[in-house]
Amino acid sequence: MQHKYLSLLVSTMIVGALTACGGGGSALDSLAMNKVALINSGPLQGSAEAGVMSFKGIPYAAPPVGALRWRPPQEPAAWTGVRAAGSYGHDCMQKPYKGDAAPSPVGTEPSEDCLVLNVWRPDEVTPKKLPVMVWIYGGGFVNGSSAAPVYDGSKFAKQGVVLVSFNYRLGRFGFFGHPALTKENPAGQLGNYAFMDQIAALRWVQRNIEAFGGDANNVTIFGESAGGWSVNTLMTSPLAKGLFHKAIAESGGGRNGIVPGRRLSETGPNGLPSAEQVGVTFASSLGVTGEDASALAALRALPADKIVGSLNLLNVFDPTFASAMIDGQIVVDEPGNIFRSGQANKVPYMVGATNMDLGFSSAKTMDEAYAPFGPANRQAAEAAFNPLGTSTVSEVVARIASDMMMVEPARFVSQTLSAQGVPVYEYRFSYVAAAARSQFNGAMHASELPFVFDTLNARYGASVTPQDAQTAKLANDYWVSFAKTGNPNGIGRPEWQAYDTKSDTLLEFSPDGAEKTRSVPDAWKARLDLIQKLY
Repeated sequence: MQHKYLSLLVSTMIVGALTACGGGGSALDSLAMNKVALINSGPLQGSAEAGVMSFKGIPYAAPPVGALRWRPPQEPAAWTGVRAAGSYGHDCMQKPYKGDAAPSPVGTEPSEDCLVLNVWRPDEVTPKKLPVMVWIYGGGFVNGSSAAPVYDGSKFAKQGVVLVSFNYRLGRFGFFGHPALTKENPAGQLGNYAFMDQIAALRWVQRNIEAFGGDANNVTIFGESAGGWSVNTLMTSPLAKGLFHKAIAESGGGRNGIVPGRRLSETGPNGLPSAEQVGVTFASSLGVTGEDASALAALRALPADKIVGSLNLLNVFDPTFASAMIDGQIVVDEPGNIFRSGQANKVPYMVGATNMDLGFSSAKTMDEAYAPFGPANRQAAEAAFNPLGTSTVSEVVARIASDMMMVEPARFVSQTLSAQGVPVYEYRFSYVAAAARSQFNGAMHASELPFVFDTLNARYGASVTPQDAQTAKLANDYWVSFAKTGNPNGIGRPEWQAYDTKSDTLLEFSPDGAEKTRSVPDAWKARLDLIQKLY
């Protein structure tokens, strides 16, 4: 309760000061409406709209610029007076991609000074602490923004949740190895600076969320794509233990391969270059050679846009970008290995994918598509992935690639954790917004986002139909209930059965909308069993 008393004290002191100085009524009204929250760094003034209080652009770490580039996040500087928190901060440094599923709004230009977060809570403060949800955006670890309108937390706040979103470093700012960095701090955390930021944001929540009415002992992390991969990384990281109490991974894989064996300093499986080797190659491409302190100083002096280069979602597999790696402290092994070992953080877990999710394949013929299954399973694969015999090569290739990358790994984690006694709820999102049906005959990667956040207007505007709205309300309700209790079920919603390996049941968000959404035995069992054999 300390934060609430301090917040009230600060508000009272400021009101007194404004009154003594002849302050305007609007400022007094603002404070009287409890728009000031006191956190460790100082008091914040948020804004109220339609029953929701929001606080935006809050520094949770010092700007990682200059000598702090490629260092673990440091504590933010404190401030005096009341800091305005009505606007988003900068996005983290990146090359924007117009095709991003959640594009950033105008006015959040990328910058290295980007380690900020945002909080939404109900306008009415009650003595009861509220559950907290912490959102981790996707974007292939090269794009992404907590300021995307689709990620607005208002609908969660209206349901009695404190919603937190934050930025984390991307691209070569977020994932970078170099021998000079290792020499500078041989025993420290290295390489996965993006994950360090995520952990720092969660620690900030533990220290400060009570100032917003949140319960630090009831925190749910959730994320999609790279954000879902991050959830699984945090689930399997010893340094994240105790920082959250429930987790939701949307299209985040879960098997080995999300961190594809990349090591910080050692060559990985099949000769995969270490992150340090990748970093040396990148440095050389910009004329920086050597592995000593002067080389590191030269790298830190490079303009930020030179570090970004052409890296974004269009070329995320750039050989001079290491992406996530096994660093030995935050990421100690591939997630699949840790899930299997029983050493993951055992918290209630929700997981799923869309029915036309993301996957990558170089196959160009049916023979190449089915080759991984071998001759013995060719006929079974044809029956599973092309049951009517009318699908094109590209359709079959997409199904296999999606199942391998997203769909089967979600089932794998469901099977693995549920067998260890962890409550698991699996879903498959198959609903397509009415405005997108002429373009897509299934739910594409990330298409569930405006339904989960119930922000359909931000994505589809006036094209939103009542059926769309009902499906969004249902999805948001499930996510909120899970955050509150660890169980997504509630009165008036179709029952979502906990995952059980024997029944292999998941909740399908039906193509026909909320009224047809049900828990059903997975119709893709034969497909996924074939994929499972490949692992």
